[in-house]
Amino acid sequence: MSRAAERLKLLINHLDRPPAAIRAAPASAQTFTYSPPHRLRYTCDTDLLTPEQRLFYEENGYILIKNLVSDEDIERFRKEFERICRQEVKVPGLVVMRDVVIAKSEFVVDQKAVSKLQDYQEDPELFRYCTLPQILKYVECFTGPNIMAMHTMLINKPPDAGKKTSRHPMHQDLHYFPFRPADRIICSWTAMEKVNRQNGCLVVLPGTHTGTLQEHDYPEWEGGVNKMYHGLRGYDPKLPRVHLEMEKGDTVFFHPLLIHGSGMNQTQGFRKAISCHYASSDCYYISVKGTTQENIEKEVKDIANRKYSLDDVTFADTWAFRGRLVQGERISL
Repeated sequence: MSRAAERLKLLINHLDRPPAAIRAAPASAQTFTYSPPHRLRYTCDTDLLTPEQRLFYEENGYILIKNLVSDEDIERFRKEFERICRQEVKVPGLVVMRDVVIAKSEFVVDQKAVSKLQDYQEDPELFRYCTLPQILKYVECFTGPNIMAMHTMLINKPPDAGKKTSRHPMHQDLHYFPFRPADRIICSWTAMEKVNRQNGCLVVLPGTHTGTLQEHDYPEWEGGVNKMYHGLRGYDPKLPRVHLEMEKGDTVFFHPLLIHGSGMNQTQGFRKAISCHYASSDCYYISVKGTTQENIEKEVKDIANRKYSLDDVTFADTWAFRGRLVQGERISL
């Protein structure tokens, strides 16, 4: 971890804990070797997924596992979300995101809608989701045994206020990540209540994980777009889509190149889900200079500079201090 990343980590944690021990490792693609003998490209042979499940993921880029997270765990995550929104607990580094138009929400003191909690890795209760054994055993099927939790979110999709701002544009998660290889990154996304087309379920384009990272930017939508919600440029809405309707506790695992998004929440309630992006600790950081990811790099670095007055933090630094080892050995990330 660079000196800038160390300073950023200390600032966000308010100097109240020793920095995590992270072993230095080469970060360039040229020095990285990764060649496990897999017969299938996108999954690892752990004896958990059936041959049919592995083939489904290989062809479609996602797999849905029913009833994976218990009602008890989900209720604990919900209560912690409410505590954070009532400002009863302050979490270092937590990013609280609000809808651009909605003026009220549940459990929010200042009456501004909390649409997402991001980077909850310093909240022990919410981060417990990332360490659930039943989640990790599936994650290992895609990352291998050394697992880092890299990106954490609790999504609280609010009722749409008529401006369609509760939509999430179609996108590829890899747009946000300066680490590779993409095939050893996986998202775990768990429904905290029944999720359907009415309250804005996930929409996926099966098979798009076999393509390449495409250009992203803010869509030109009337009513505006929420901060950091970049979308795919040139997206064709006529492409075949699958709506992932899920029950409480159901969990979908999907590839970071899979094109996906979500529709409006047309109900009066809030649609909650909790998620984590994992990566093999064998992954390595890359430079995004001269690539389609430069726009998100600039936005992330500008936010870090405004919030913490650090102008020498790199895009990789902002990820290095957030990553947490949850299984195995921390090798490169």
